[in-house]
Amino acid sequence: MTELEKKQNLKKHKMIATGLFVLMAILYAAMVYLSQTSEASWIGYVESFAEAAMVGALADWFAVTALFRYPLGLKIPHTNLIERSKNAIGENLGSFVTNNFLTPSNIRPYIMKLDVVKFVSDWMNKADNQTVLQEEISALVKKIIKDLEDKEVVDFLTLKGEDILKQFNLQELVSTSISYIIEKDKHSEILDAILPKAKAYIKESDVLIEGKINEKHPVISFFAGKKISKGVVEGVVSFIEEIEDNPDHPIRHNIQESLLKTADKIKSDPNWKEKLNAMRDEFVTADRLEEYASDLWLNLKQNVSESLDQKDSAIQRYVRKNIQKLAENLTDNDEMIIKINGWIRHFLYRMILRNVKEVEMLISRTVGDWEGKELSDKLELEIGKDLQFIRVNGTLVGGIVGLIIYSLTQLFFH
Repeated sequence: MTELEKKQNLKKHKMIATGLFVLMAILYAAMVYLSQTSEASWIGYVESFAEAAMVGALADWFAVTALFRYPLGLKIPHTNLIERSKNAIGENLGSFVTNNFLTPSNIRPYIMKLDVVKFVSDWMNKADNQTVLQEEISALVKKIIKDLEDKEVVDFLTLKGEDILKQFNLQELVSTSISYIIEKDKHSEILDAILPKAKAYIKESDVLIEGKINEKHPVISFFAGKKISKGVVEGVVSFIEEIEDNPDHPIRHNIQESLLKTADKIKSDPNWKEKLNAMRDEFVTADRLEEYASDLWLNLKQNVSESLDQKDSAIQRYVRKNIQKLAENLTDNDEMIIKINGWIRHFLYRMILRNVKEVEMLISRTVGDWEGKELSDKLELEIGKDLQFIRVNGTLVGGIVGLIIYSLTQLFFH
C-alpha cells in the first residue's frame, strides 16, 4: 500500500469515528428534546446510551490523540507522547527487535530452512534466464575491459613480466628442457628431420666440392677431380643414410651423450649462468617488454571485445556451456548443493549474530535522527487507522455501559 493510500484510509476511518460521535450527539439532543414533550420510558434509555457513548467517544479520542499530538493544541501533561519520547522509543525499539528476534534460537530455524541453491537453480534452469545471464556477463566483461586504462594495464604487465623473468632460474630451465627433449626422444625426431635435408644438400653440392678440390689440389683435380668429388658425395650420403636407417647408430648416441653433458654443464657452471642472464638482459629490455605487453593487451582487448559481440564466438559458447553446466550441477549434484547451502547458512548466521548490536544501534540511531513530528506522523500513518476502531469501540461500549447503568438504576430505585 502506498503512502497516499494509507493517508486516505486514515482520513476515512477518522471520519467514521468522528461521524459516530456526531451521530450520538444528535441522538442525545433529540432525546433531550423529546423528554420535554413526552413521558415515554424508552426515551430515558436511548438518552443514557447516547450520553455515555459521547463520553466514551471523547475519552478515547483524547487517548488516541494524546499519543501523536496535543489534544486541541493544549499542552496537557502526558500528551504528545511519541514526539516527546522519540529517543526512548528508538532505543526501546532497537532493544526489542534484537532481544526478541535476532537471537540464536530465533534465527537458526529460519536460516536452516534457507535453500538458496534451489532458488538459483530454478531460475538458472530457464532458457530465457540463461540468455539474460550470458548477456549480463558479456556486458560486464566488456565494461571492465573498456574501463581499464591501457597504460595502467601495459605498465602492470611490463612490471610483472620483468619480475617473473628475473625470478626464473635460466640454468635450471635450459638444463631441464634439454633433459626433457632427450627423455622424450625429441632429439632423434629433430635429427631425423635434419638428415634428409642434409643428404639432399650434399647431393646438390658435388660441383661445389669439385671446385674446392680444384682450388686446393689443382693437379689431382686435373686427373680425377670429378671422380673424387663424386666419391666424396656418395660417401657422405651413404654415411648419412646409415645414421638415418640405424636408430642405434653411434653418432646418435654421441649426440645424446653430448647433449646430456651440456645439460649438466649448463646446470652447474657459473659461466653459463652469467651467459644466460646476459642474453636475457640483452634481449628482454624494459622497452621491449613494454612493446610486447602493449601488443599483447591491445590484441587481447580487441579480440575479446569482438568475440563478446558475436553470439556464436568461442568465448560466448564457453560462457553458455559453463552456465548450463552450473545449472545442471545446482540441480543434480547433491554434494555441491549441500556444501553451498551450508556455506551460505553458516555465513548468514555468523553475520547476523556478529552484527546484532549494529542493528540495534541502526534502529535507535535512525529513529533518533527523525524529527519528533515526523516519527509521530509515520506511526500514526501505520497504526492510526486501527486506533480509530478504539474510538468507535469506545463510543459503542460507553453507550452500552451507560445503558446498563441506567437500566439497573431504573430496576432497583424506581
